[in-house]
Amino acid sequence: MDINMVGPAIALGLSACGSTIGCWISGEACHAAMSRTEEGHGKFIGMSAAPSSQIIYGFILMLLMSRAINAGTLSPYSGIAIGTFAGTAIMLSAIFQGRVCATGIQASVKRPEIFGKCFAAIGMIESFALFALVFSLLIM
Repeated sequence: MDINMVGPAIALGLSACGSTIGCWISGEACHAAMSRTEEGHGKFIGMSAAPSSQIIYGFILMLLMSRAINAGTLSPYSGIAIGTFAGTAIMLSAIFQGRVCATGIQASVKRPEIFGKCFAAIGMIESFALFALVFSLLIM
């Protein structure tokens, strides 16, 4: 691997790590909820998958960053900085989104009528990953 792909690889790797950890956290809560209730398992599974979207943002960032570096419009060192900081923001968004999903799943077991409302907080945390992606693209 040459220096040109370090920044894009960092962006993708950190995003993938965040999605993995976020889905692990929410998946544990999903399994616990399914063991305590007889129905509604699909909605718990759906909520636990929410942190997986951040890897898509990391993938998009990786592709566009590698194109910009190869085209000469972005230096490899700027790519490393953008990949590190944007990748970290996306990673943290996925991890904390997993934690919010876990609490949403737990709350929905106790009060099923609030399930949809729990997505408001999940969406707010998701927006920070989108902001990191968009702002990184603007910098590039």
